[in-house]
Amino acid sequence: MKSVLRLGTFVLSLLAAAPAFADRPVQQVLISFDGALHNEQWERSLALAAETGARFTYFLSCTYLLTRETRREYDPPDRGIGASNVGFGYSRQDVADRLAHIVRADDEGHEMANHACGHFDGGDWSQAQWQHEFGEFDRIVANAYEINGIDGEPEGWRALAATMNGGFRAPYLSAGDSLFAALQAHGFAYDASTVSRAPQAPGAIGGVATFALPMVPEGPEGRPVLAMDYNLFVRHSGGFERTDDDGTFEERAFRAFMDAFEAEHGGSRTPLQIGFHFTLMNGGAYWNALERFARAVCTRDDVDCLSYREALADDAITTGSSTAE
Repeated sequence: MKSVLRLGTFVLSLLAAAPAFADRPVQQVLISFDGALHNEQWERSLALAAETGARFTYFLSCTYLLTRETRREYDPPDRGIGASNVGFGYSRQDVADRLAHIVRADDEGHEMANHACGHFDGGDWSQAQWQHEFGEFDRIVANAYEINGIDGEPEGWRALAATMNGGFRAPYLSAGDSLFAALQAHGFAYDASTVSRAPQAPGAIGGVATFALPMVPEGPEGRPVLAMDYNLFVRHSGGFERTDDDGTFEERAFRAFMDAFEAEHGGSRTPLQIGFHFTLMNGGAYWNALERFARAVCTRDDVDCLSYREALADDAITTGSSTAE
């Protein structure tokens, strides 16, 4: 009889707890891509999104909408005209294909955001220099078809170009007070350049919402690493390209992403952010890991793999002092 009573008490406790579990928020996962150069990686990312239902944020470097022939359209804040740390589009057709991918991504529900132009370290830039860079981005993106002599500018392209000033990620994650003053002055809604010790809820600096890329445990010793493919590349091979013949790099990256996800999914359900580039590193190990991760989590009913713009709309973020660490 006592065992029956204990069982009944246990069942009642589960029923009492059920609403709490049912009311738990959906786990948000934010996957983004910096630069957005290679058209084959556009195809690969859009295919992954179609397969898993994910929506991504693409932080565009505007020099990828120029060619070497049109590079002098870009006037950096503190470099010579036509300079770029990351190069330019490979040809007029290459740029045309990239523009088509941007339009397609927007049509399919993804977000296009701003990664500045020449990928320079603006940590020491003044507010005026940042605002000059934002102006160059605005002008080049809006006029990309005309600048490159590409026919068929879609209706609504310039409106789409204007939406790219919704969110920003600084090259090298090099952010400072002058950047945030410029972001606010230019009308950005959020910044995704800061770093946190672990996944954390969005905060704010000044009048700009902040999404901080988290450090996550990685490898046999669980040492923290920024949740970004380049940082895994440096961790695993010192930043030198190596083939991943035995799959070790891929598996370590996948496990780091999954462990970070499970910690939040089973805990407070703080949004998890992962940053990527369109460059394949160590034989494509990190893209392989990302695809496995997205297939494993973005298809779950209680998970939403969404863009920063959507996450910002979902959350009531109070703009004010920073909570980023």
